[in-house]
Order: sequence, then structure tokens, then C-alpha cells
Amino acid sequence: MANDSSTDGQRPAWARRLREERDARGWSQADAVRALRGHAGATALTSDSNLVRNWKRWEAGETVPDDFYKPLLAKTFGTVTGALFPAPKAPSSEEDLLAATGMGTLEIVSRMRMSDLGQGTLDALAITTERLCCEYASSPSLQLQVEGRAWLGRITGLLDQRLTLAQHRELLMQAGWLALLVGCVEYDLGDKRGAEATRRAAMSLGNEAGQAEISGWAHEMQAWYCLTQGDYRGTIVAGEAGQHVAPNSGVAVQLAAQRAKAWARIGDRRQVEVALDQGRSMLEKLPYPDNIENHFVVDPAKFDFYAMDCYRILGEDRLAETYARHVIEAGTDFSGRERSPMRNAEARITLGVVAARQDDVDQAVAYGQRALQGDRQSIPSLLMCSRELSTVLQERHPDNAEVRDYLDNLRDVASLPAQTND
Repeated sequence: MANDSSTDGQRPAWARRLREERDARGWSQADAVRALRGHAGATALTSDSNLVRNWKRWEAGETVPDDFYKPLLAKTFGTVTGALFPAPKAPSSEEDLLAATGMGTLEIVSRMRMSDLGQGTLDALAITTERLCCEYASSPSLQLQVEGRAWLGRITGLLDQRLTLAQHRELLMQAGWLALLVGCVEYDLGDKRGAEATRRAAMSLGNEAGQAEISGWAHEMQAWYCLTQGDYRGTIVAGEAGQHVAPNSGVAVQLAAQRAKAWARIGDRRQVEVALDQGRSMLEKLPYPDNIENHFVVDPAKFDFYAMDCYRILGEDRLAETYARHVIEAGTDFSGRERSPMRNAEARITLGVVAARQDDVDQAVAYGQRALQGDRQSIPSLLMCSRELSTVLQERHPDNAEVRDYLDNLRDVASLPAQTND
């Protein structure tokens, strides 16, 4: 990947990305300007010479594109404004969330036992649910499964009490979100049967609460299950069903992405581009999320993750590599702590696939081995992507000792029994 190593560290991330995106497509700055003009449609732009001068300033980080050009640049590179020009991340913690109500876990549980379901208790339950959904990316799977099930049991136990209609709907909604979370963790742990039962429960809770977004996420989980099990037509059907249920919410973006991933594995590039562009257009219209740490929020950076997967499968190595590096950058904080270890693992597998296709065996194996070492894993997704890397390595370097070691480690992960906590 082309890089101005002498000045790269001094330029803002968005300026470096403009150069990287252009290089990944093999474009000159004049080519990029022509593409920009093509995506502007009927909107009149300044002359090519002025646009090239502006482009040079943008890539150098000397001037920031204005609010007209930011979404146009994102559209030109097939991404969204929030991914190309990310908003500052607000820090959050369990203490910050619980401080909003002044209640700790013990007090919330105590009030629930006393059937004190005033607005303060309901608010505390909503904050607790959101906290758990925010911990999906980093908390140990079994720990999150235990805690999620415990809170789900507490909330569903309240539904038999005498409640106002508003209280009943609020509890159904919080139970629905928790059921979605528990189902995701169960599937991460390899408990397919339990995950499907919990997904169906979440669907029922969402329907009963009149919460289309919860129902949409239940369809998204089905699409994800089908994708990782090789049922690509099932992924597309579930994706279309979910978009019909919740067409105007963030989950519709992820449903479009799951369809794009399925089409990529079927080998239909045109449908991949259609689905990705549909998801990009929907995400561009949505307001920036209040809390991007919540697993059931589609943040702009996640769109790069979707595109990365599709372009890796399609063999677009330069684009896949570019997106993978942006995924890792977005998923790692300034201290080096990984905020999104599962996304980062799949990004490293992508870099491994690109390296393997370039016959850089050492790099390919190193990326693959590191992806298998994370403490927080989604086993089905990890195996799906890792097998893509193993296929390339087996085809090109079947007798390499490091490749054999990596394949042995991958088989060990694949042979792990489903982890449950029953």
C-alpha cells in the first residue's frame, strides 16, 4: 500500500484514508476527481483543476472537506460519512451508566423483589440492559451469558405481576433486548440449539412489545446463523424478511450487509454491490448513534467491516486490505486496547488471506494464529473466516511446517464442544 512515511503520522486519519482509498483503487488524483464528479450526479461542481487542488489539500490534511463534500467523498469510496470522518468517541463505563439513576445492581434487584416498579426502577433496568449490550464485544462469553440470563429471568419474572400497560411493554422490550444478547452469546459459544430457541423467544417478545427493531434483529440473527453454517440462500431470505419488518432502523443496514456477504460467497458480484450500496445509503441517512458501544447499534465504522468481508471473498485484495486496516484502527484505542476484538480478529484473517495470495506465508500464518488467540471470540464466525485462510494456504503451501501448525490449531478450535452453563 502506498504511504508517505515521512509525513503520514502528522496527517489526520481522514486525510491518510483518502490517500489509502485512492491507492487501493489504483487511481490518480485526477481519476479520483472524475469519480467524485460522477457521484455528484446533477450537482454542479467547480472545475477539475480546482477540485484537484482541493484534493491535494485534503490528502495533505491542510483543509477539511466541508459538509457538502464529506458525504460525496464517502459515496465515491463506497462508505459512509461517519466512517470516513468519525466523530470523537465518548468514554463510557458501567459506573457512568448507573450514575444516571443512582442505583447499583443490588438496589435494582431489591426494588424488583419488592415490586417497586416506579419509573426510576424501569430506567435502571433499561440502563442495565444497555450496559450488558455494550459489554458484548469485550466481556468473557460465559460471564456475559450468566449475567444476561440472570437479568432476563428477573425481568420475565415480573411479567406475571399486576402492571400498567406501559410497564408491561417496557419490561417486554428490555426482555427482548436481553434475549437477543443471550442468543448471540450462546451462538458465539457454539450452542446452536440454545441460541435458536433464545432467538425465537426474542422474536416473540419483540412482536408482543410492538418493537419492530427487536424483531428485525431476531431476523438478523437468523441470517447470521445461516451465513456461518453455509446456508447462503437462507441468509438472503432472512435478510429480506428482517428488512420488511424493520425497514427504517439500524438493523436494516446490517441485514443488507448479511445479504451482501451471502451474495459474495455465492459469487454474484453485482448483487454484492447492490446490497452494499443499499446498506450504505440507509446508514448515511440515519443519525449518528448515541452509544456506538451497544452491540445492537450499527455504527459507521462497522460498514468498513462489512465491505472488508465482501471484498476478501471477491478477491479484491487491495480494497480488502485497506478496509481491514481501518477496521483494526477503529477497533483499537490509543493505549492499544482492543475495543472490538472479534472484528479485529476477522480483519487479521483478511490480512492473512491477502498475504497468502501474495505467497507471504510467514505473514499469513502470523495473522491467522493471532486471530485464534483472542479471549473474546465468536467461534462460528471465526471458523468461517479462518477456513477461507486455511483453504488458500493448503492450496498453495500444503507442505509448509508453519502452515501445518496453523491448521492443527484451527482444527483444535473447530473441535471444541459447545460451551454452556446449564
